[in-house]
Amino acid sequence: MNGHRTPLGEYLPGNSWLHRTPVGVKTLAVLMLGLATFWLSSWQASCVTLLIVALLFASIRPGWQRFLRLFTAPAPLLALILVFQSWQLGPGRAVSIVANIACCLLGAAVLTLTTPMTVLLDGVARAARPFRRFGLSPERVALLIGITLRSIPYLLGTFGSVRDAARARGLERNPRARILPVLIASVAYAQRTGDALTARGLMDGEDDREEH
Repeated sequence: MNGHRTPLGEYLPGNSWLHRTPVGVKTLAVLMLGLATFWLSSWQASCVTLLIVALLFASIRPGWQRFLRLFTAPAPLLALILVFQSWQLGPGRAVSIVANIACCLLGAAVLTLTTPMTVLLDGVARAARPFRRFGLSPERVALLIGITLRSIPYLLGTFGSVRDAARARGLERNPRARILPVLIASVAYAQRTGDALTARGLMDGEDDREEH
């Protein structure tokens, strides 16, 4: 599938101020941005926030191609959300919801484009170390984040591939032709990921490994 079309999970070498910002600060900022979107119900506030995040994205000079690639796959879904929420909650609230989703996408892209994956995962593992006393493995938390970041581009690419295939067969208006293949591919991807983790002993508990 064409998961490579989205810049999520892709690192862009550079020396911008965001590249030089500590990974902990950037990660915390993205988390706070995600939480803030739950309270942004005004379309004006959401659009202003989106503009600010877009300027941050532009400051790392990623190029227009990466910006377009980021929204190519989710664009139909965002359009569907906009239409449905306009009907349910009104145009203003619908614009706010879509703008908030776009903010999160751009924020995640800024984080991954300015931070090598190994550095990002090491930072997550360090931040999770205080929770080891509660039985939480920092390494597994980092692994979970890494899998998530690598899964999103694949799933978005799958959505785009299925959409293109349905359009080529004249079935772009058929929900089954667009949704069912995505679900099947997603389940297969999850199964392959789980099998790979199990084969490496990463799905077993620490107690189980000690018993063996």
